Amino acid sequence: VQLQASGGGLVQAGGSLRLSCEASRRIASLNAVGWYRQAPGKERELAATVYTSRNTNYADSVKGRFTISRNNPENTVYLQMNSLKPEDTAVYYCYAVWFGVSGRITDWGQGTEVTVSS
Repeated sequence: VQLQASGGGLVQAGGSLRLSCEASRRIASLNAVGWYRQAPGKERELAATVYTSRNTNYADSVKGRFTISRNNPENTVYLQMNSLKPEDTAVYYCYAVWFGVSGRITDWGQGTEVTVSS
């Protein structure tokens, strides 16, 4: 599946951004869709995931501030980011997990950069 990420930008601390991840196929057929992020000089970390069941999972660092949701008719997953902090500065990567004939497959979208100024 191809994933198109968008919505990054520059925002002041305390502000909000909404990231979008549009899939090339029905997201209802994907087991999980979410976002990883990678800050400069740091390892990539999982930020948020939404599952087919619509259950969600968040990194402790973003709980209460970020909300992930899926819009099946639009084949799009959104990450609403509120109360942004400078430490949220990172490149955010959309990913999707699904099962094909060869087993579990993980696809990645291109990154979208988020910069939070203090």
